[in-house]
Amino acid sequence: MSTSSQQRSSKERFWRRMVREWRNSGLSVRNFCVEKDITEASFYAWRRTIAERDAEAVRFVPVRVVPEEQAVASDNGVGTGLELVLRAGRCLRIGSGFDAATLQRLLTVLEEGRP
Repeated sequence: MSTSSQQRSSKERFWRRMVREWRNSGLSVRNFCVEKDITEASFYAWRRTIAERDAEAVRFVPVRVVPEEQAVASDNGVGTGLELVLRAGRCLRIGSGFDAATLQRLLTVLEEGRP
């Protein structure tokens, strides 16, 4: 890794740690920044950058293939749907022809507790 890449990586690690500490601190951004001797502008810029990078990151989820006889049945009894098992044992059965945008919003609410 080049020196400039190492420096960028080190900066990102630093700011990820700052954002994590701020979230756990219970302080306002202003008070946290004063306490840590960092500028609010830098904090907000890095918080936004980290959120954007995390949103772009590829996320893999575990998938379990089940025998066809266990597949989720649609209204006509044919196994054409999906079954998602979420945290806390929540289970979603999704038939064919679902609206992907609506499903994404629902998953965000269920998994993160916010729209």
